[in-house]
Amino acid sequence: MSTSAVEPGTRLAERFRLEDRVSESDGATLWKAIDEILARPVAVHTFAPDFPRVHEVVTAARAASRLTDPRLTQVFDAAEDDKHAYVVSEWVTGETLADLLSGGPLEPERAAGLVAEAAEALAHAHESRLYHLCLRPAHLVWTTGNTVKVLGVAVDAAMYGLTTDQPALDDAEGLGRLLYAGLTGHWPGDEEEGGLPAAPMIDGHFCTPRQVTAGVPGYFDAVTVRACLPESRKGQGALSSPAEIAEALADVARPMPIPIAYPATPTVPAASRSEGLDTAHRPTSTPPPLPPGPRRPQGGGGTLNRVLMTIVVLLVIAAVGVGAWTIGRSLGSGTEPEAKQGTPSATTSSSAPVQAIEPDKAKGFDPLGDGDEKSEKAGLALDGKPSTFWETEGYTSAELGNLKKGVGLLLDMGKSVQISDVVATLSDTPGANVELKVGDSADLGSLKTVASAKDASGKTTLKPDQAATGQYVLIWFTRVPADAGKFHGTIYEVVVHSPGSA
Repeated sequence: MSTSAVEPGTRLAERFRLEDRVSESDGATLWKAIDEILARPVAVHTFAPDFPRVHEVVTAARAASRLTDPRLTQVFDAAEDDKHAYVVSEWVTGETLADLLSGGPLEPERAAGLVAEAAEALAHAHESRLYHLCLRPAHLVWTTGNTVKVLGVAVDAAMYGLTTDQPALDDAEGLGRLLYAGLTGHWPGDEEEGGLPAAPMIDGHFCTPRQVTAGVPGYFDAVTVRACLPESRKGQGALSSPAEIAEALADVARPMPIPIAYPATPTVPAASRSEGLDTAHRPTSTPPPLPPGPRRPQGGGGTLNRVLMTIVVLLVIAAVGVGAWTIGRSLGSGTEPEAKQGTPSATTSSSAPVQAIEPDKAKGFDPLGDGDEKSEKAGLALDGKPSTFWETEGYTSAELGNLKKGVGLLLDMGKSVQISDVVATLSDTPGANVELKVGDSADLGSLKTVASAKDASGKTTLKPDQAATGQYVLIWFTRVPADAGKFHGTIYEVVVHSPGSA
């Protein structure tokens, strides 16, 4: 079927009526069409007779039609014969990532949330050995229904004749570029893409997101670097698949939950969430009220009461006997009861649970410099959000620019407490040397080092070898890792555990 023979009004499969030609490129034409049976808009690709990859496109479309993730474009039909070759898929309305970036970079959390959804969707496609291979801002859509859609899985790669020996890595890099674009409003490529300018470069390498846009959290910067900027990784491991990127962004707040349609079922009053899931696919019914039971004769009730009274009297007599026996043993052996009483107390103390305790406040601690180290951000290490963080100033070397011996984050617990351990989530880049100092005065000389870790990164547990007690807890950096062209100590989250107050 030639493109000249395909005009608005043409009906395919006696069902899909072509209405508007959306775009045309290299013998493939995209149409907006109407599914006349279901009365809904659909997207239809038709192909010129000399289009070289019709079979590959139709095969890919049929494979993609089996994908069930709602964040992937649904394929409805695909056909190939002497007269017709076409692919029918879902018509998606909304704003592409390029549209969303027309006014500048997105809020970092929003950009990461969109890419996290896309990464999870592509991870599902990869489980079926279906890949994208050409992710661009136009392929990521925030729909009018407030959901994420990834367009063109498998089909676009077949249409453009794209192949690769490392599809997981290619799609991971594509997701990293989308995150870069969302964080900066630039495209990390040699040319502009979708109206986005090319990313700036230093010494022949693309700048990291934090070098382009102020306020990009270090964690999102690190994820982007690990996904698509190998020259800036500096020892950080690559994120080499959509599943790994999805895991790295798993804790990011999502723009909105993906709606899941369940079959209509009768309403179950006051059902819990788990009950609702369990009963969604089985009929429910409310049992009829039980009929009133027959009244018992008054005599029967009196007999029952007498029996119960007899049992109570017997129990009281037994209790009095046991009590008298216990008192007699106590009088006969004066020291034994006292020794036994001490045992339960010791057991209770030794089994006291270790629990997290919340500091009253935190501050950036720089006693060997100007006294303060970004205290305005110190609370971000205590807010329970893995995407926010406190960090030191930027230094010119790992040894704090040889300006001082250390700098840190000081926690005021409000009162003296016993410290079981402190768990600090640092940046993923290794190279941090940290010490845990505890004391009852916010003076560096009064704080005692009780634990330390070298070349630390990620979640780091600092556990004292001996009991440590104090009102002030200091996480003290003596060496900091490389970060965005400088050297920073970073704490995304810190949790103090204690067996109880001192």
